[in-house]
Amino acid sequence: MLSVDVIHHPIMETFHRQGVWMAEALQRRTRSFEDFWLVASHMGDPKAAVLLVFPVVFYIHRRTGIAVLWVAALSEWLNLVLKWILFGERPYWWIGESGLFSKNPPKVQQFLSTCETGPGSPSGHAMVTSAVWWLIVSSLASFLHTRTGSKILAAVPYLLYAVFLVCVGLSRIFILAHFPHQVIAGLVTGMLLGFFLNRTVPECRPLLFFFRCSLTLLFGALVLHGVLENTGIDLSWSISLAKRWCSHSEWIRLDTAPFSSLNRDAGVLLGLGLAQYWKPGGWALAWVPRTLCLALSSMALHYISSFPLPTVPPLLFYSLFFLKYTIVPQVVMVLVPGFVHLLTAKPKRE
Repeated sequence: MLSVDVIHHPIMETFHRQGVWMAEALQRRTRSFEDFWLVASHMGDPKAAVLLVFPVVFYIHRRTGIAVLWVAALSEWLNLVLKWILFGERPYWWIGESGLFSKNPPKVQQFLSTCETGPGSPSGHAMVTSAVWWLIVSSLASFLHTRTGSKILAAVPYLLYAVFLVCVGLSRIFILAHFPHQVIAGLVTGMLLGFFLNRTVPECRPLLFFFRCSLTLLFGALVLHGVLENTGIDLSWSISLAKRWCSHSEWIRLDTAPFSSLNRDAGVLLGLGLAQYWKPGGWALAWVPRTLCLALSSMALHYISSFPLPTVPPLLFYSLFFLKYTIVPQVVMVLVPGFVHLLTAKPKRE
């Protein structure tokens, strides 16, 4: 089994060197904004699209909410495939592995969210965030233009979108999770995905469609993984480097491993199909009940997300991780709205 060594191609080495110095300069000059960068990185996390963005958008506009889950799952899955193929380094381990900084080591710091274990190219945070928020921004811009007829007002969401993406991208560089070129690649790819996938939102599709999609994502990635492994490539190379160079071993978490994102994506799509199967079209709720739905859903998803899962054996962890994210659409689309509907529905007069 061959391991993937640190790339020493002159062009890539230049990109990596400049990326490390940029991260050092960013940390030095914006140290007082550390909390801001950590929050921006958290908001760009692919799981934030499912646990934070999806409920808010769904209770405002059903179709766009469904589109958020659809695009988040497909873009994160494609990001995983690209990472397996491109073998991108991450700054926090490349600094030590390259051996180029023994005499002049950069003065950089790692953080709790730095030590992700998957390959680094392209940035998943940048890719999923740009894809998901493209849907939201384009829908909002279209709504504003239709209501006001003002192109300037309709352009405001796109301006905020650009600012948000810059913040997420810089945050990933700041915490040493990605090089700048990986962030840019993720942003561009995500925008393209958001644009094209917005035309294929699976609203009111049969359960079998989602079952097939979930299996395709799950087994498609497993087949690719098996093929790459059989060619002699050790796809666990990034996990080994993460464990070697992460400054705190407890920061290495199984939920950042590539198979965790795979099970999240497959689970979300199956859950989306089940939610539409149990209650096609959902409930027609007024704004006040919808606000209550959002509050209850947010609390429920917080407990679901923070519920600890056994990490040994790994197969049990991944199976439970799959089930956890299958539950998420049920909570937001069926269980909580159904409960609120029962509470707020006016009794019929005899």
